[in-house]
Amino acid sequence: MGERDPEFYVDGVRAGNRRILAKTITLIESAHPAHRQLGRTVVDRLLPETGKAVRLGITGVPGVGKSTFIESFGMMLVEKGLQVAVLAVDPSSTRSGGSIMADKTRMERLSVAPGAFIRPSPSGGTLGGVARMTRETLLVCEAAGFDVVLVETVGVGQSETTVASMVDFFLVLMLAGAGDELQGIKKGVLELADAVAINKADGDNIEKAEKARRSYEMALHLLNPASPTWSPPVLACSALTLAGVDTLWETILDYRKRLSATGELEEKRRRQALAWMWSRIEDGLKERFFGNHAVKDRLRDIEASVERGDLSPTAGAETLLFLLDKDG
Repeated sequence: MGERDPEFYVDGVRAGNRRILAKTITLIESAHPAHRQLGRTVVDRLLPETGKAVRLGITGVPGVGKSTFIESFGMMLVEKGLQVAVLAVDPSSTRSGGSIMADKTRMERLSVAPGAFIRPSPSGGTLGGVARMTRETLLVCEAAGFDVVLVETVGVGQSETTVASMVDFFLVLMLAGAGDELQGIKKGVLELADAVAINKADGDNIEKAEKARRSYEMALHLLNPASPTWSPPVLACSALTLAGVDTLWETILDYRKRLSATGELEEKRRRQALAWMWSRIEDGLKERFFGNHAVKDRLRDIEASVERGDLSPTAGAETLLFLLDKDG
């Protein structure tokens, strides 16, 4: 059974073989058409083994100590006997040259823990491409037996929405005492939150953290909760002293218990799967458009005509789409 055989990957992942798990993820990330086809086959074959893990998304304002928090949180889970995978969605890596690779060195203890697996997002490509890879990697990690798959947003803006669309529970980390308590965070990100945690609630900062916690609690009351069963709580924690970190995990488990009982969690995952399918359709149509020879031949001329005002944007779009239809 060789590396061109889907069984090599499927059996290896099911057995929890870390080396084959890493090879499977590399296959998913590959731009080579044959690799992508093999990767799709492997993911489809592994689907029956997925769905059992806690899918957790984490984002945070700059300087919030996200890596330290993830390491402390991950180590706590590993010490409870759980298997933890950490994945990253990093659209900024296309500009920064993949600085996310530093995550493994920032999480030194977690990266060598036997129960943990850290996978940086690939550098290059679009947010959509990275998101596709991360979603499929999440499923593969579930099939490999991980109990918690933690998806971290590294970029800003759209990446929060993307991560929220692939997880069960979305945690937003905030800071206290940085002036305006709603610093650096958009209302839209708070609307995605299933919980907000004020990090660095230690030492002289405990009082400030409690004040910030109350401010965010008031802010969240003004938003309509996404679920009739769950009102997002605001908690204070410290990645250094571990105060409140265990409470956060209990909160996540309580959320899953409540939404599982009402069927909302299952419904949420069904909606996410459909949204994922449509996202792949959009990506596929774009790939076909830009890969079409007739479109490639005319694209620059039509763009130049639209820029000069010789051709309307609508007429330009219709001409290019006609070429796609004609060739198809």
